[in-house]
Amino acid sequence: MTAETPASTSAITFYGAAWCGDCRRAKALLDDLHVSYDYVDLVATPERADDAKRISGRTNIPVIAFADGTHQVEPSNPELEAKVRELGVVPE
Repeated sequence: MTAETPASTSAITFYGAAWCGDCRRAKALLDDLHVSYDYVDLVATPERADDAKRISGRTNIPVIAFADGTHQVEPSNPELEAKVRELGVVPE
């Protein structure tokens, strides 16, 4: 479901790191919902951290950017699920 690409090809770009508990939780939710997203591993590509900071104005992760121009930082599972359902990217 995920792809580690420098340019977004899906409706969601997820900036995170494997050591981050909130990142693992949010990824698990998206995977459980079968939602496609581009994953940017900030450990493997630390230069992309500036992209995440530019989007959110913060250094917290995960930063999850959506095609509608909105983003979430450290969202709860209910917040993230509501957003992906609002975007219509949860397969039926």
